[in-house]
Amino acid sequence: MRTLSLRSALLGFSALALVACAQTGAAPAASLTEAPAPASPRETRGNLVTERVPVASADVKERLARYNNVRGHTFQDWTGEGGILVSTRFADVNQIHEVRFPGGARRQLTFYSEPVNAADVSPEGGAFLFGKDKGGDEYYQSYRFDLKDGKITQFSDPGSRNGSGLWSDDGALVAWARTNAGDPNNDILISNPAEPASVRLALEGEGAIGPVDWSADGKTLVLQRYKSIAKSHIYSLDVATGTLTEFNAGDDVAYSGAALLADGSLLTVTDKDSEFQNLVRIAPDGTMTNYTSNLGWGVSDWALSPDEKTVVFTLNEGGLGTIRLLDVASGLVRPGPTLPVGIASGLVFSPSGAQVGFTFNGATSPGDAWSFDLATLNLTRWTEAETGGLLPASFITPVMFDYPNADGMDIPAFIYKPDGQGPHPVIISIHGGPESQSRPGFSSTYQYWAKELGLAVVVPNVRGSAGYGKTYVSLDNGVNRKKSVEDIGALLDWIAAQPDLDKNRVVVHGGSYGGYMVLASMIDYADRLAAGVNIVGISDFRTFLENTEGYRVDLRREEYGDERDPAIAAFFDAISPLKNASKITKPLFIIQGFNDPRVPYTESEQILAALKASGVKSWFMMAMDEGHGFKKKGNIEAQREAETLFLKEVIGTP
Repeated sequence: MRTLSLRSALLGFSALALVACAQTGAAPAASLTEAPAPASPRETRGNLVTERVPVASADVKERLARYNNVRGHTFQDWTGEGGILVSTRFADVNQIHEVRFPGGARRQLTFYSEPVNAADVSPEGGAFLFGKDKGGDEYYQSYRFDLKDGKITQFSDPGSRNGSGLWSDDGALVAWARTNAGDPNNDILISNPAEPASVRLALEGEGAIGPVDWSADGKTLVLQRYKSIAKSHIYSLDVATGTLTEFNAGDDVAYSGAALLADGSLLTVTDKDSEFQNLVRIAPDGTMTNYTSNLGWGVSDWALSPDEKTVVFTLNEGGLGTIRLLDVASGLVRPGPTLPVGIASGLVFSPSGAQVGFTFNGATSPGDAWSFDLATLNLTRWTEAETGGLLPASFITPVMFDYPNADGMDIPAFIYKPDGQGPHPVIISIHGGPESQSRPGFSSTYQYWAKELGLAVVVPNVRGSAGYGKTYVSLDNGVNRKKSVEDIGALLDWIAAQPDLDKNRVVVHGGSYGGYMVLASMIDYADRLAAGVNIVGISDFRTFLENTEGYRVDLRREEYGDERDPAIAAFFDAISPLKNASKITKPLFIIQGFNDPRVPYTESEQILAALKASGVKSWFMMAMDEGHGFKKKGNIEAQREAETLFLKEVIGTP
């Protein structure tokens, strides 16, 4: 039995990837603010539109080439007991490849100019589902790939936005969530994907609702409606009648996926009565059995065996991802296979249930596809990531630490330190979300910054980050939005106290909500920062909520607040980077995808105009064929080269 995470069910087939790189040195920063100057003309370089961005030299391109050519593999699914599907990039974007035996050659199956990042094989093994959008617009279309003859069939309506499909246990049907432009509500559709004319509406849904499991007989769909990271609801849908019934009605807690067991009970992950997400079983009478409450950390990925006897799950231990096994009948939890320090994710049982596939990503090793035998726990490595000719043994291992903030809390973070005594210039990399978590997996960007350019890379998980309990993730909600920014101020205090770090050469870098954090930090700590790099960042919460795609508005209002409320609107004005742009005095590099449905390109254009009006040195790069972050190799390379030149200018070179 394979269930579907709600993230895939609702957000489609592609994960957010914000890729960036930088260069620095040891010379002191030059003057960082200019008198008002004539507008910089825009240049068009292929699909890129730029302002102020120089063309990189051959030397810069050469230094970056090996890091740009690092590529890993992500486990997707089993094609049977003898082969697997992985996603990896061998041209410009990720595509689906087949590996027929461990260590075997990768046979590419999809060939598109747009990324294909996920594949889900039918239970009988004859086909898989995938999706792709156009230019990063996230209006994913759904396709069936026939593994016997290679025929590809589109079964979604053009112009709609479709989540990942969920196969019924017999492989006859697929269920998925669909919405249209401006519509905040998902509908649930069912179809035989080989016959697009068979599509039928199963439910006119409300909000961000999507399928997460089928009953074994195909008569019931389990649906999850996501409202926020702290709140969601689980329902059963009678496929024949359309009757919708809520499990544990009245609960105001988070759930993450669900599996309907043969006895009518529900297996799910929830933070009910706990700080962390626990694996639980809810009986038909509502009685809940908590299997993991004594583990002290939250459950991340999980998968139920086809015979419903075993759950394999990963535990998020301060950012690391370790594998555990649960015996459903006894409730006994035991360790999984012994892995190096890193992050295991994406667990998938083989059709027989004898093997479990997953992706393993270490701090010094790119992602690869692995599996283990359920009975013996013996590991098998299916792929070997390319590292662009770099020696994995030379990569820098991050060190995890905590630093204090003004409210007496310890903020978790990790740091990549370059060789030498320093003092090293610093780049602070801030994650998006906001309810996300930076984890110490492999990053060719961080390795490049630290190894080649002598930057110390500090990666904090400020208040509002996931992974540290539901109280911590809520600490920046609503009118507490600036609490997370205060944690960057506390980090600057910590940096200033480190003899091997240079407090006068600190750059903030972040994407999406992390881009807002960059802008807010440059306002509040203008005298302590050398520059910032803002990637697809929010520059005003009110205009962001007015212009983001309709399917996202209610979800974001739950996190940030409702701009239609006068009190919230006034608060948004008070913390708006756009309305406080005059306080930004240091150079800013703005990077944006024109087709971004999450943070529209207008957020970048308006902050750029404000900074230019006040004479602040501003670089700008927009890719006309990208959305929420760059995913195409050529654009990623251009971004990394430009960031290298920007950092060379604002904090010098060795």
